[in-house]
Amino acid sequence: MKVPSARMTITEIAELAGVSKKTVSRYFNHAELLSANTRAKIEAVIAETGFVPNAQARALALQRNFLIALIHDNSDRGVLELVETGMAEALEDSELALVLQPMASQAPASRLRTFLDRHRPSGVVLLPPLSEREDLAQACANAQVRCVRLGRVRGEHGLACNDRAAMATLVNWLVRLGHRRIGFVGGPESSLNAQQRELGYLDAMADHELDRGPSLIVSGDNTFESGISAGRLLLEVSPRPSAVIACNDEMAAGVLQAAAQAGASVPSALSVIGFNDAPLAARTVPALTSMAVPWSAMAREAVIRIMAGKQAEDDPATFEAELVIRDSVEPGKG
Repeated sequence: MKVPSARMTITEIAELAGVSKKTVSRYFNHAELLSANTRAKIEAVIAETGFVPNAQARALALQRNFLIALIHDNSDRGVLELVETGMAEALEDSELALVLQPMASQAPASRLRTFLDRHRPSGVVLLPPLSEREDLAQACANAQVRCVRLGRVRGEHGLACNDRAAMATLVNWLVRLGHRRIGFVGGPESSLNAQQRELGYLDAMADHELDRGPSLIVSGDNTFESGISAGRLLLEVSPRPSAVIACNDEMAAGVLQAAAQAGASVPSALSVIGFNDAPLAARTVPALTSMAVPWSAMAREAVIRIMAGKQAEDDPATFEAELVIRDSVEPGKG
């Protein structure tokens, strides 16, 4: 075999493998058209020479950088942490890198387009509530960047959990434990995910013919502070609820704080339940019972689809939530 030069090129690899330069380029770009025999020839030469392709040259040829961008508005740090972990796991043995890009929920789509034109990522993952915006998905399509949207999206375009059914399951579980007065802390009213969760609460409360009046439902904005405010309001309701469900774990932690300030012991005087099962849920005192949404699994699937050249609408999928029971719930007293 020809002795490799100090800095080999794709042309030299092609020459040593007895194939064309275009064939070697296809190999490095993971084209599916190459035969097993051709792949084996190229891999043998790479193994013998220790060749590493020039990433900048490949990016220039592909007109894409080896990046997957996670676009988020920083409104729910727990969900962001779960998604970031899942994406990082999926990218661990790939040539792609993860970049996090914050963007205000009301920012114009032109801001995303500027980011795409400047950084030319291979793909984009949109987190709620940004994933609910059609103009952002269209900006990705116009830039010819693969985009996967997480969470509830209009139509069949997102990788999502069945939030409505999950919330109904949670309420049904509390009712079986003997709870009859169940308060609810909702998320932002414009959020599709929050709407689905509230509908699930209303469905189950109606099924059991339990009070679901406005005094038991308080809107929050996914923040700890809004959870404190909502918790204070619910603790002033008479008769007081025996359990409170919050639409995310940050707000549930805020309800815990409000209960502590009011001298209402959790869980003996008030059961508190979160949603998402973010890392925070296991760190509160008492540790929060929470409905675990498989954000990390959805994030891994998003990366797999981007690397395979697919988007969520190519093969819609729904993920199942699972109740994680910890220390913040006790049976109701009827």
